[in-house]
Amino acid sequence: MKRHTRLTSVAIGGVALALTLAACAPGTGQADKPDSQSGEISTDISGVGDVTLTVWDQEVRGGQNEQIEQLNAAFEKKYPNVTIDRVSQAFDDLNTTLRLALTDKDAPDVVQANNGRNTMGAFVAADQLRPLDDYADAYGWFDRYPESILQYSTYSDDASVFGEGDLYGLPQVGEVVGIFYSKSKLEGLGLEVPSDWAAFGEALSAAKAAGEIPVQLGNIEQWPALHVFGPMQADYVAPDDIINLGLGNPGASWETAENEKAAEALQAWANDGYFNDGANGTDYDAAWQALAAGNGVFLIGGSWLAADLADAMGDDLGFFLPQTADGSLATTGGTGLPFTITSAAENTDVAAAYIDFITSDDAMEIIAETGNLPVNRTAELAPDSGVLADVYTVFGDVSTDGSLLPYLDYATPTFGETLGQSLQNLIDGRLAPKDFVKALEADYAEFLESNG
Repeated sequence: MKRHTRLTSVAIGGVALALTLAACAPGTGQADKPDSQSGEISTDISGVGDVTLTVWDQEVRGGQNEQIEQLNAAFEKKYPNVTIDRVSQAFDDLNTTLRLALTDKDAPDVVQANNGRNTMGAFVAADQLRPLDDYADAYGWFDRYPESILQYSTYSDDASVFGEGDLYGLPQVGEVVGIFYSKSKLEGLGLEVPSDWAAFGEALSAAKAAGEIPVQLGNIEQWPALHVFGPMQADYVAPDDIINLGLGNPGASWETAENEKAAEALQAWANDGYFNDGANGTDYDAAWQALAAGNGVFLIGGSWLAADLADAMGDDLGFFLPQTADGSLATTGGTGLPFTITSAAENTDVAAAYIDFITSDDAMEIIAETGNLPVNRTAELAPDSGVLADVYTVFGDVSTDGSLLPYLDYATPTFGETLGQSLQNLIDGRLAPKDFVKALEADYAEFLESNG
């Protein structure tokens, strides 16, 4: 699933860049000496001599590239003894080349590694990434980041447990799945923004009765339906169970009445005609483009779609997240690729100072200024109006006071394919809800047995 390839930049008003760059700085705590290879660490890298820090990233698009270039330049200005050797690659290319690079004696110092078991988990299991808890304590990262975010960069020593253990990376940006909608269409139906999933179901029924397409869905690639089912599942299943299922950890089961009810609800939407005709044969981009063209009322999707949709719909576009049945906020989401330190890094104090700098509170202002969704200070840095104001608010609320739930394809190396095919069959009526959860349980249980 190539979620990160769909992030797009837009211009956002914000603080003056010059002031922000001047303010950026790493933490202030210091150890006795800056020799990270001796087992002691330091947050003062001004006296380490001339150092070249090799950084591999996938920040290649628009505002992504702009923010990292600005932060890199500001870091080198603050520390003229450090030169950043940046190697940027597209998401897919980085995933491919990184596996080989980390086995080389000249491996990069800092790399962005995808959170999932088959990437970051594999690197942790192979001892190719350095745990960062000591630096997290020194720089205050555990205070800076909510636990709901850090869990996606956390593994046990042997990588058998995802979401618990040592911290291995820090992300810069966030992602959240919610509901895009046409304000004019909703107003035409005489409806307010639905407050919870029950009200959302009523809105879908009203839209269908009025001859509108209630929900646009393009699911030919199979993974888009994961972004529909995941938020719906949160209305029926406890967050802790979804986290265990999504991270491929023991302690939960797909074969429960709650998961089956979530599957029944999704299939009922399809049976009631709430999706566009031929949703399983519709391209992902075609679906959001149809909403942008005025065909449909809602689209359930990720925050990375906001910029493209806003370009077409302007102020007519809104974004919200319904409350679950117990009045809480919970939805699928996560982060951009975390920045990690490789085990081959020669000076981890410099590497950690760099990661601290590009994820600092001040860095979040540059990330917002360049049109990205900052993973921290999100609500505070939200624009005053427009759909990005909605997106920032939803992400800030769910990541700090709600439950930001994992992408379900994180669970096992094969779960994306299993779930994607099963959702297509569920939507088409070729798979009953009971058989749907049974198929998912088989993949999950097999992985747990092999991972035990």
